[in-house]
Amino acid sequence: MTIHFVGAGPGAADLLTLRAAAMLGAADVVVYAGTYLDAEVLGHCRDGVRLVDAQDLDLDRITAELVGAHEAGLDVVRLCSGDPSLYSAVHEQGRRLDAHGVPWDVTPGVPAYAAAAATVAAELTVPELVQSIVLTRTQARSTAMPVGESLAAFAATGATLCLHLAITRTRALATELAEHYGADCPVVVVAHASRPDQLVLRGTLGDIADQVEAAGLRQAAVILVGRALAEDVRAGESYLYAPTRDRSLKSR
Repeated sequence: MTIHFVGAGPGAADLLTLRAAAMLGAADVVVYAGTYLDAEVLGHCRDGVRLVDAQDLDLDRITAELVGAHEAGLDVVRLCSGDPSLYSAVHEQGRRLDAHGVPWDVTPGVPAYAAAAATVAAELTVPELVQSIVLTRTQARSTAMPVGESLAAFAATGATLCLHLAITRTRALATELAEHYGADCPVVVVAHASRPDQLVLRGTLGDIADQVEAAGLRQAAVILVGRALAEDVRAGESYLYAPTRDRSLKSR
């Protein structure tokens, strides 16, 4: 049997991919992160499935669950919040499964930052304003950031920042980022994106910390920073769709 790492999306049960829903429906065992999933996501599972909430398990205990189920000949889904390519510990878990000779694969999911942007109908790459996105996090009670990946270095580019695992440091981050983007730079904070308890805060680097602290946000939130987040953003238009573009076959 193969261990399937499956992206559960940002939380809503109807934002899983068709493949993810089918895998959940066929699984004998589902190991999931209860902190970041709406309970309805597990409604895609069949009756009698064994559900294992991994939020209080370390990697070795999670690996033991996966390997044990594999050795029992069971079909296993390791459900990851958002998309497995971002902060999912797939690398560490896959390395452990490789050591046990257990095959595994990955099914992508809708990332939380994309759900957050969709919530406010924002395009994060606006022509002639910003064409790059930085997906990053900050360090608090977490793994150290690699040398060279400072927030200041990313901010200096002017790219749209998508900050994960950073909500408890909002005030310090806003102060640091204001030096590069300006205190009036738009910010959107989305907690529990796509879930019934979703909360959206809109503001600037100058006032967003007050809003976050007043709301008591402590986890499961994405912070989006950049000029593309303005509600009345005005910039250029894409050359791809310009009426002046030569669309003859020769120009393609």
